[in-house]
Amino acid sequence: MNLAYNVLIVDDVSDNIKVAMNILKENNYNFSFALDGKQALDIVKIKHFDIILLDIMMPQMNGFEVCEILKNNPITCEIPIIFITAKADIDSISKGFKLGAVDYITKPFYAEELLARVSTHLEFYRSKQLLKQNNIDLNVKIKHSQERFLSELEQTQKEIIYLLTELMESTSDETGKHIKRVADISKLLAILHEGLGDDEIQDVFYAAPLHDIGKITISQTLLHKPERFTEDEFCAMKAHTTNAHKFLKHSNRRLIKAGDIIAYQHHEKWNGTGYPQGLQGEEIHIYGRIVALADVLDALTHKRVYKDSWSFDDASEYIIQRGGKQFDPYLVKLFEDNLDSFRKIIEEE
Repeated sequence: MNLAYNVLIVDDVSDNIKVAMNILKENNYNFSFALDGKQALDIVKIKHFDIILLDIMMPQMNGFEVCEILKNNPITCEIPIIFITAKADIDSISKGFKLGAVDYITKPFYAEELLARVSTHLEFYRSKQLLKQNNIDLNVKIKHSQERFLSELEQTQKEIIYLLTELMESTSDETGKHIKRVADISKLLAILHEGLGDDEIQDVFYAAPLHDIGKITISQTLLHKPERFTEDEFCAMKAHTTNAHKFLKHSNRRLIKAGDIIAYQHHEKWNGTGYPQGLQGEEIHIYGRIVALADVLDALTHKRVYKDSWSFDDASEYIIQRGGKQFDPYLVKLFEDNLDSFRKIIEEE
């Protein structure tokens, strides 16, 4: 028998305790005893027990009261309790089981009966504890596996975005530095936005590079045209938003879905005059509003085939004047209050 089994015997008659210990001693249990209920409750505070043999008729605090206290304590509630008592009436037996006892032995009892019942409940209790621990270990392993899988899945999404932006860089007027700056500007705006959590900030940062992914569907001649677009050419260029949406909307992955929102909505304007849907105000997803400002800021401050670069101050003034018209006024206020931080991103080569 396992020597780790700790047995507490509670009885106000010391001879009864000696009898129980003499019967059980052949199994080499570790015994403790208490002569009243209060003493028993004090002992369980400092020592763990695998089973408690509890008398009912004791002065000051009877066994029922002790059992109820033990079962209401989350630390001791699972310890099996066997009532060993001379009270043999059906009401007492029923009350004992209702209070949570696992067994009820009436005095006088046979030695074999006590040995068998104590052994059975100890083994059952130890099995329950082992199963509980195994379940905990299994749940921990499952949780770690899920976290590892989700981490790998997220990393895969980031790699896909990286590959797509590499493709975009090779086929359009977008440069790798522009894509990185837009992501950095978007992340800073998201951090400053009090309504966004850490996950949303990361979504904006990793998905922002997809804002112009639809340009891979636009002809090279149009993308690199230095002159002003005709009306038909501008309509063709605007299609990069809807083409990106058609491509990305089928994914249920978090980062790709964020990229879809951004690619589809980053040319919408706060006053409803943008494209492709003519969304207005908060109809535009916050991701789209953030990247809209970031994209314009970087485009203005860097040379393109159709324009020279603007100074940061001129570009900032342009954006500030269009708060509540082209851009989300709250985001413009965040931008205006933190100009030096945005300047650092723009001027960092």
